[in-house]
Amino acid sequence: MWSEVILVIVGMALIVAGANFLTDGASAIAQRLRIPQLIIGLTIVAFGTSAPELVVSVIGSLEGSGGIAVGNVIGSNIFNVLCVLGAVALVHPVPVSLNTLRFDLPIALVASILLILVLSDMALDGMPSLVSRSEALTLVLFGVLFLLYTIVVGKQGDNGAEAEASGRPLHWLLALLYLVGGFAGLVYGGKLFVDHATKIATSLGVSDTLIGLTLVAWGTSLPELATSLVAAAKGNTGIAVGNVVGSNIFNVFFVLGIAGTVQPLRDLQFTSLDIWMQLLAMVLALCTALFWGKREIKRAEGGLMLLVFLLYNVWIIGHAVG
Repeated sequence: MWSEVILVIVGMALIVAGANFLTDGASAIAQRLRIPQLIIGLTIVAFGTSAPELVVSVIGSLEGSGGIAVGNVIGSNIFNVLCVLGAVALVHPVPVSLNTLRFDLPIALVASILLILVLSDMALDGMPSLVSRSEALTLVLFGVLFLLYTIVVGKQGDNGAEAEASGRPLHWLLALLYLVGGFAGLVYGGKLFVDHATKIATSLGVSDTLIGLTLVAWGTSLPELATSLVAAAKGNTGIAVGNVVGSNIFNVFFVLGIAGTVQPLRDLQFTSLDIWMQLLAMVLALCTALFWGKREIKRAEGGLMLLVFLLYNVWIIGHAVG
């Protein structure tokens, strides 16, 4: 049992390291090809921060662990909003930009609603819950449209000024080495993580759905939590909401979309609470920022988010074990 836990930790470490190397290498190559910094930030860097979720979900789908693939997306979205934002707000109140309130949060709500529709097969047509390839491709299409919209808005806000890259990019050979090594770390670490997380679920007698919602989702989101807490300790909380909201949108449209496109996700065993909680988390964040905090998530609201996160996880774990 403990050997499986150690291998899960090793797999996650490889995923995080691989994502960092892959992002650095791809960014350096993009800079040398004179691709605008805006495009690099919205594509390569965005992919890099969500690479752990993407790799774990795709490998989960390939190995027939639909519960891990989908649970990773649902659990990560819940973790991002309730735990990451809640913890950051406890350290330092989190401001919410007007652009995030007007555009990003509503789009994240739409993504959450689409996720509910995709996973509500039993309620809609009486069929077992699954993510078909056509549904997954639709999610990817929405993701591409969102990405194009973000690029257009970003260019308008940039007023034609192009941000300069900081420092010289890596040498071509070193950048390629980072790229290949990072990809290898992601794939091998992802397979290690999924395989042994599944073994832990089997040994504990719980479903891979629960493991996806908890262990896998927490593991893939811990780097974002650590980064956000360090930024909060330095008073740099301005981008926390944008990062969390953007990550949630990317998870639904691209992570779930790509995983379901690679292979349809079947035999999903999520409860209504699991499916709806990711939407309720987004609604709570929106109401907190818009009504209670007046465009700021204060410490009290952060504590409320953490409490909701704790109660939800105690419930699902207790219900599964009991």
